[in-house]
Amino acid sequence: MSDIAVMMEDIGRQARDASAELGFASAEAKTAALLAAADAVADSVPAILAANAKDMAFGRDKGLSPAMLDRLELDDARIASIVAGLRAVAAQDDPVGAVLAEWDMPSGLHIRRVRTPLGVIGVIYESRPNVTADAAALCLKSGNAVILRGGSESYHSSMTLLGCMVAGLKAAGLPEAAIQMVPTRDREAVAEMLRMVKYIDVIVPRGGKGLVGLVQAEARVPVFAHLEGICHVYADGDADLAKARRVVLNAKTRRTGICGSAETLLIDRSFYARHGAVLIEDLLKAGVEVRTEGELLTVKGTVKATPEDFGREFLDMIIAAKLVDGVDGAIAHIRKHGSQHTESILTENQTTADRFFARLDSAILMQNASTQFADGGEFGMGAEIGIATGKMHARGPVGAEQLTSFKYLVTGDGTIRP
Repeated sequence: MSDIAVMMEDIGRQARDASAELGFASAEAKTAALLAAADAVADSVPAILAANAKDMAFGRDKGLSPAMLDRLELDDARIASIVAGLRAVAAQDDPVGAVLAEWDMPSGLHIRRVRTPLGVIGVIYESRPNVTADAAALCLKSGNAVILRGGSESYHSSMTLLGCMVAGLKAAGLPEAAIQMVPTRDREAVAEMLRMVKYIDVIVPRGGKGLVGLVQAEARVPVFAHLEGICHVYADGDADLAKARRVVLNAKTRRTGICGSAETLLIDRSFYARHGAVLIEDLLKAGVEVRTEGELLTVKGTVKATPEDFGREFLDMIIAAKLVDGVDGAIAHIRKHGSQHTESILTENQTTADRFFARLDSAILMQNASTQFADGGEFGMGAEIGIATGKMHARGPVGAEQLTSFKYLVTGDGTIRP
């Protein structure tokens, strides 16, 4: 057995032991741990910024794009957001033990279905160090131990944040091994995690298509898929122009490196006939490269799209744009090229919006709102581990509730089956 395998075996065993204790920890203890962790992060701003500076230098040397460097960078405001997220998760109701349903049977049995932790969760993610705190907080809240494997670029930032989370556990008297991070950049550790069926109950990959594809192809542990965010915005013929301009610009440019960033703009031909290329012109003025085809290529500043651009997650100041024939044209395009992440329709026609909502099956569908809201924090979850695009168990933003399963508690009174 290699040194990496031995290390991962030890981490897995400690996580399994910790999960057995954390699974029945009181709501008060978990809340205290989260609040203490939030205080530790707030008190460690200089150390976190110093660690992040090392990671930023590593990322630049590695040749990361500006958008990816933006994902990696921490500043005072982003650290304050991490603190706020921890406190928001702490303030939520504890999902563990919640009664989902209960009923009586003619046999005399009383049956309850209650939430229970999954056990041990493995989270594999790329460059965003805030995921360290988000994932740890949600796993703790839901009574799960977690093994974190962050991206090599965010190693120092993530390890510093991990120290804050463990400090919270220690302050609350909870097992410190409930939150662990793989202490190496060696990729062999990822391969080991994917095979740890003895210790890990589910893997949550959070990153680009390459990472998620690798996990889905090689994992022996069940996976909550967080596939690429090929998010579409459709400007319908009945869209309000001012709203459309505001939403399209925000959906693409607010932060281009997150999975909720719009990657394709679909424009109804009737909208284009009425308003011209204003949405594309706004994007061009903002510095976005607009890749398009056909009639839209006559718009000065656009570039010719390849077929692969429709269905590509750019994570950059680039967007694909296309004219479509009404809402059904938009639906057909999204069904063909989307990743079932997030789509937004811009329209004042509720019948059209209802059709868009009914006939698409993406995890998140929006009306007159920016796709940048595809975020657990914005959904009131405090934080998220990711946006699950699969259809089993968890879907959409994965918060504390989504990290639980359930069990049946059955009560009788000497009841026997005839």
